[in-house]
Parts: sequence; structure tokens; C-alpha cells
Amino acid sequence: MENLSFEEFLASKKIDFAQFLKAEPIIFSEWKQDFARIHPESFVMQKKFLINTMRRKYILATPQ
Repeated sequence: MENLSFEEFLASKKIDFAQFLKAEPIIFSEWKQDFARIHPESFVMQKKFLINTMRRKYILATPQ
């Protein structure tokens, strides 16, 4: 999980980056700053339940 961009991280969690950014820019910005500041595993531990909520709201479309 090291060296992932925030966009790659969201994709790995099946969260649509563009939808999330457009719908909730303030939360998106906070998460992006937190992600840059701490280790990805620590970020997941801090946001675990929130990540699941965002995954349901902003489902990443899988290529057909």
C-alpha cells in the first residue's frame, strides 16, 4: 500500500475519486491531507467505517 496516490488508494477501496470530490469537496480535501500526512494503514484504521460509507455512496464503476 506504500507509495500510492490518494486517487489510487480510493480506487483500491472501490471509491470513485471524481464523484467523491464533486459531492463532498471539504471531506475529500481533509481526507487527502490526512492521507498525505500519515501511513496508509494508519489512515485506514482511522477512517475504517467512514471508508465503507463512502464506498457505498460513490461506487467505482468496474470496466466491462
